[in-house]
Amino acid sequence: MKTRMRMLLLAAVALLAGACGSTPDAAPFQLPAENRLPVGATVIATAPPNQRNDNSCGRPEASLRPKSDSISAKSVAAIRASGKIRIGVDQNQFLFGFRNPSTGQLEGFDIDLAHEIARDLFGDPGAAELHPIDSSHRAQALINNEVDLVVQDFTPTCVRRKDIQFSSVYFETDQRVLVTKGSGINSAADLKGKKVCGIPGSTTLDAVFGLKDRPTVIGIENWLDCLTALQQGEVDAASTDMPLLYGLKIQDPNLEIVGDSMAKDVYAVGVQKTNTDLVRFVNGVLERIRNDGTWQRMYNDRLSVMGPSTGPPSPLYSD
Repeated sequence: MKTRMRMLLLAAVALLAGACGSTPDAAPFQLPAENRLPVGATVIATAPPNQRNDNSCGRPEASLRPKSDSISAKSVAAIRASGKIRIGVDQNQFLFGFRNPSTGQLEGFDIDLAHEIARDLFGDPGAAELHPIDSSHRAQALINNEVDLVVQDFTPTCVRRKDIQFSSVYFETDQRVLVTKGSGINSAADLKGKKVCGIPGSTTLDAVFGLKDRPTVIGIENWLDCLTALQQGEVDAASTDMPLLYGLKIQDPNLEIVGDSMAKDVYAVGVQKTNTDLVRFVNGVLERIRNDGTWQRMYNDRLSVMGPSTGPPSPLYSD
């Protein structure tokens, strides 16, 4: 009985080995294409409102002038009494806001700015309570009182100003295209018939939808998922601001940034609509870091890969 069982077992092993090795022409298993995009990805078929060209509120980047007594104002005092300030940030944008895999800590230019705000508010940069949120949820997080501020490459627009407020501008950049090397895409004009990923609700979609021969736009909730889709060939390109493209490119040397500038962009801190005094306080922090060299140090530490800085942008105040 034992001999017979041993012979049957050996025969089964031989049959299995033959099955695995006798079909060299069999196609390797691949995930169905429809399942490879991240959860929530969708085709954006209709152009969103062109926020960059909307000046119905005047200059959307104009903010409130800092006041020395804003730290004692009601909204700021309430935050100080709580012992922390809740700040929405990103954890998927290398260079600006990302989680360091070695330490598990959030790092980046925006994270440094969040700590500087907490430093001036509490005397302790560690009093910043960081809340990672998706880019598409930035305004809603403020409206829902989930956070007090959003420091996350947030562009002030008139549409957004209907629901929230913004600080003065702390960063300026432009928009280009990220592709895989050897893709044959050398500029935005080559995106005709291609699939391009972007963040739903982002102002950078304006330039993509503005192309004469518009590509298919795939809306993906965060840039890390967009990077994965690009690596897997589910999209042909990504288009957004230069710092974010550099962050993606550093993570994959097979990618390259191509073409000329498609648009200009600016970043400001998002603030809850009713917290006017907090806007003035944050603008005071931004004045300090512009003037005492902190902004330049942050740039050198986090963004030097982009080349020399021209310095922090000058603020535009509405009063």
